[in-house]
Amino acid sequence: MPLTDLTLAECLALRPALDEPADLDAFWDRTLRAARAAGDAPRFTPVDTGLTQVTTYDVTVPGFAGEPVKGWLHLPAGADGPLGCVVEFLGYGRGRGLPHEQVLWATAGHAHFVMDTRGQGWSTAAGATPDTVTSHGDVPGFLTRGVNSPDDHYYRRVYTDAVRFTEAALAHPAVDPDRVVVTGHSQGGGIALAVAGLVPGLAGVMPDTPFLCDIRRGALIAGEPPYTEIAEYLSLHRDRAGTVFTTLSYVDAALLGARATAPTLFSIAMMDAVCPPSTCFAAYHLYGGAKDLRVYEFNGHEGGAGHHRREQLAWLRELFSTSGLDDPGISTLHDPQLA
Repeated sequence: MPLTDLTLAECLALRPALDEPADLDAFWDRTLRAARAAGDAPRFTPVDTGLTQVTTYDVTVPGFAGEPVKGWLHLPAGADGPLGCVVEFLGYGRGRGLPHEQVLWATAGHAHFVMDTRGQGWSTAAGATPDTVTSHGDVPGFLTRGVNSPDDHYYRRVYTDAVRFTEAALAHPAVDPDRVVVTGHSQGGGIALAVAGLVPGLAGVMPDTPFLCDIRRGALIAGEPPYTEIAEYLSLHRDRAGTVFTTLSYVDAALLGARATAPTLFSIAMMDAVCPPSTCFAAYHLYGGAKDLRVYEFNGHEGGAGHHRREQLAWLRELFSTSGLDDPGISTLHDPQLA
């Protein structure tokens, strides 16, 4: 695989200047206040997965407009006392899946919330979260759903779901609210960055090769979907570029992540044609809290995969220790493939 974007030196030297809406904070404050006023309390129903070392619950949380959002909660079986918690958001096109499929964080001793992404999972009969808004005039995919107005855009609903899901985790009796981290790969990484900017008091953020960052640049240079959905839409609607990118600026995770204060561990892959590294570095450079970084120079969108899970486990263990919470650390650059 060749480099898909700028070199590492050029990415490290980036000083991104993204267009930010003047009412970005007011827009999200209004959106989240409305969501918090709607819907019922979260529900947690025990599930028999056949696993003996992990206890699982089917989760339903009121999300955007109070609409039910599904997920899983995994806990280490027999855990005593409030636990550190990982809230995970999923990649593009992925639903929450089967309850036994994602139990890494619970087997490491943490509470683990997994949020279903509206409209991207299985059928509602299988327990997926539907997107209740009918789209008009978009191309296949999710990036251009409701793209003519930030009030109607798909990711306004998804980010609101994610905030409410994270707030449900913070309030759960099995969770220590001072030790809650959000994470995700690709789309999930972008959602995690957005949540970090919208929910105060998180302990940490772990975005992997994040999507939804510097969206305009992604639409210009990405060689593979989903950013190509924007280019396809604008190739048909030639007069709407200004409207489209104004709308997308309200959900640009690089802008929202700039408001975050929690420590973060990024991963970025230099041969990523899905989320070009310069778009991920834009989010990294703009991020508002203490920053740590792992770069995978010879990987595509898969990034560090199992190698990076090992890095995350170590980073999280240190973060959740007393010294880790007191010491924000420094920004570092490391490639485990060279170790």
